[in-house]
Amino acid sequence: MTRARKRFGQHFLESPSVVANMIERFGLNATDRILEIGPGTGALSTHLSGRAARYLAIEIDRDLIAFLKARFTDMEIFNEDVLNVDFADLLHDGGWRVIGNLPYNISSPLMIRLLGSGDLIRDMHFMIQKEMADRMTAIPGTKAWGRLTVMMQYHCDLEKLFDVSPDAFKPPPKVWSTVVRITPKTAKLALADERNLDLVLRTGFSARRKRLSNAFRKLDLDWSQLDLDPERRPDQLTVGEYVMLANAVP
Repeated sequence: MTRARKRFGQHFLESPSVVANMIERFGLNATDRILEIGPGTGALSTHLSGRAARYLAIEIDRDLIAFLKARFTDMEIFNEDVLNVDFADLLHDGGWRVIGNLPYNISSPLMIRLLGSGDLIRDMHFMIQKEMADRMTAIPGTKAWGRLTVMMQYHCDLEKLFDVSPDAFKPPPKVWSTVVRITPKTAKLALADERNLDLVLRTGFSARRKRLSNAFRKLDLDWSQLDLDPERRPDQLTVGEYVMLANAVP
């Protein structure tokens, strides 16, 4: 068996009780189509293999591929960097469930990529760094509230399921982890152009402590037409208020 590689951010999940808890929360059904991201040494795969209608996996470490193929014969495995995967093509028939113990160093960019194919995904269950889970589920006015938070909460419903200590992994990371459930929303707030939402989020959170009228000065917003107090700060705005701002961009 290969050793964990720092360049891949690998921390192999080895606690049977944590694995069992994660699988239980996942709620596997024989009709499910599953995508596992980073199966590693197969801690979760052991409980997924043979129990789904279709089972895909993406693993970047080529030294693990032969082992995984031999042990999990129903696993359709792709030896690729998940950040380069075209999810729209891979999951084109929709209704997919995604699960994985994610390397901390790719969690944020991977989430953004998955949001782009949210209409093809039923739900996602991930083990991620606790700090990131706190950011994703934060509320306005807190330090953790930021651009990623708003984007995630605009697109999805999020739930922290349980925390996991470092000793559940080999090698143990230096921080705690959290298992989260992420469910893409079937009905979202009306948004004219998602590029404008990205624009107001980048603008607002680069000046999160300024007054709204100053932070968004360059966007030429008509504050008289907005139900917002321009004296508030960008880090106090809700998801709905950011969508309002995005829709008001000329």
